[in-house]
Amino acid sequence: MRLELPPEPVYFVNRDDERERAVRAVAEWRGRSRPLVLSLSGPDGLGKTELAAMLARTLMESHSFSDGVLSVDLDDFRVDGVLDPGDVLSQLLISLDVAPDQVQAPYAARCRQYWNRTSEAKLVLLLDNARYASEVVPLLPASGASVVIVTSHGPLHDLEGGAAVDLALPPLEEQAAAELLELIARDHRLSADPATARAVVRLCDGLPAALHVAGRWVRAHRLRPLSRILADLRAEWDEKGVSGVEHIWDTAYADLSRPAALLYRLLPHHPGETFTLHSATALSGLGPEVCEDALEELDRAGLLDLRLLSLTESGQLRLPGPQRGHALRRSRRDAAEGEVAEAQVRLLRWFVRQAQLADRFAAGRRLTVVDLFDPVPGAPDVPLEDPEAAADADVRAERAERAARWLAEERHVLFGCSRLAHGRGMDTEVVALSEPVWTHALDHPHQSEVTELFRRTVDSAVRHGGNAGWLVRTRCQLARPLWEAGELSEAEAQLTAAMSACRLLEDSERDRKLAASAVEHHGMLKGAHGEWSAALADFTASRDLHRAIPNPYGVLLQTYRMGEAHAKTGDLEAAHVLLREAHAGFVAKNRERLTGRSAFALAGVLHRLGRTAEARELYEQSLARAGRRRSGFDGARVHDALAELDTAEGNLADAEEHRMAAQALRRRNGLA
Repeated sequence: MRLELPPEPVYFVNRDDERERAVRAVAEWRGRSRPLVLSLSGPDGLGKTELAAMLARTLMESHSFSDGVLSVDLDDFRVDGVLDPGDVLSQLLISLDVAPDQVQAPYAARCRQYWNRTSEAKLVLLLDNARYASEVVPLLPASGASVVIVTSHGPLHDLEGGAAVDLALPPLEEQAAAELLELIARDHRLSADPATARAVVRLCDGLPAALHVAGRWVRAHRLRPLSRILADLRAEWDEKGVSGVEHIWDTAYADLSRPAALLYRLLPHHPGETFTLHSATALSGLGPEVCEDALEELDRAGLLDLRLLSLTESGQLRLPGPQRGHALRRSRRDAAEGEVAEAQVRLLRWFVRQAQLADRFAAGRRLTVVDLFDPVPGAPDVPLEDPEAAADADVRAERAERAARWLAEERHVLFGCSRLAHGRGMDTEVVALSEPVWTHALDHPHQSEVTELFRRTVDSAVRHGGNAGWLVRTRCQLARPLWEAGELSEAEAQLTAAMSACRLLEDSERDRKLAASAVEHHGMLKGAHGEWSAALADFTASRDLHRAIPNPYGVLLQTYRMGEAHAKTGDLEAAHVLLREAHAGFVAKNRERLTGRSAFALAGVLHRLGRTAEARELYEQSLARAGRRRSGFDGARVHDALAELDTAEGNLADAEEHRMAAQALRRRNGLA
């Protein structure tokens, strides 16, 4: 019995699910004249070939494949990238004990000879490095008692449905990757310095090929501290790539069409770790259809994994770290002059527009200091819909939630865009991006990256120097996360500077709103100090300024602030009147966040007034709205309030459930 398999790999972890699915599929297969095909797909470096060989051995042990295992690396039969299936058939026939001089010369005759020879065969055929289904089909044995294992960079969509099982390989998860590194290195430094060991694992980004290289480095440098090995390894990969897969990626890149090659070398310059079909279109400047074709080509070439599209609502994709490094090296070598800068500027302006639209749809029309950017030619907007265009209240709410989710999913890219725009001196774009991040941060406070972004925005406003409104707005934006983090003195300094800049404002409606907002922020800071009577005076003054503009929404917001301040000073009746008025106004204006927050504040007052049934109803409404906005901050504090209410009413089991829910939300957001 022929067994054309390499020795088993010394170190191999995980992939249990894929092996179990393969064995189960073979056991359930009932084909007669057509074999079952197990298709292992994924970018290079994931260990597809090793897994294919292990699957073949497993099937040999668990099933009766009396004709053994035949193995062919299709890349060995390519000439200038083109495969001649006739040559592969010749090799397979010889492996099946056909004498070389008896192999039929005409291709059609050779196919018939192969089919005859395999019509009753019970064998496992391993076809490594297939590029297209059309390369596999002529090599299939004519026997349902055989199994074919195929490895490919991307999924082979043209294989007949029902006769093929797609076993797409993801990168190893961090725990499995750490286990593989431990097996390869077998070095005490990994356990002695777990933080650096995790950094090595993350550098490899779940690619077994990279983990093998890293493990060999650890073994080869016994005297170096792990931190130095990490630095040296990162420098080596930045310059030369991962040995073992770099040349494979180079070969795949060389075969790309011009649009796909352009997109590949631009992707590492995309801000943040992820990108989407829409942002790739904006980055590349290729237009939607050409960009779609380019992404599919990268997937087929094993330079991208489109399966990630389904994992997030926005359809976020990413290049694994080592592969991102390869794309960056190709960009350094092959990019035309100005190619990257032009692409990044185009992408930044596209992202600013998308974030502005998402901000408007999620939070409603409100004060902003940068007008909506124009569309970017050839780069359509993300398909978010305007809630104001819908007559149905549920549809409006769903559209607003969808926009808020977009901001949450793309927040790290927005942070990256801000850094990139600031580095390029694009101050207008930096200030414009701060507005949608402000909307996101109101639901998700206590994020250090948000504070850094607002510091950067203040710097851009100061560097620009020609817009007093920017100075007022950005310093107020920065002050809030500062006082929320307990940095009250620095928040005070920012608001003092904002009030000074108010003297430079003109008499336009926007500037008058900015002045009223600065007064409001001073009141909020006084509230953070516990000085609620002084805060109430500022909120009252701000409301008067909004009435004079007139700005009904600003009046409503300050009514809400005043109600909160009265509640803090113990004047519950005044608080009840003001908060009830504010809550009704926010409901009428479809302001999702403030409807939920005013319901929470009003419920707290009602609870203190002994009207617990009304309070519970409002708390539950607030909790539902926090859930729709995915605001863990608001959700946790509503659960806390419900726990307190249940405890007071003797519902101790319900109270404990709410406390546990609050703790879970804080833990999920890194706050516990």
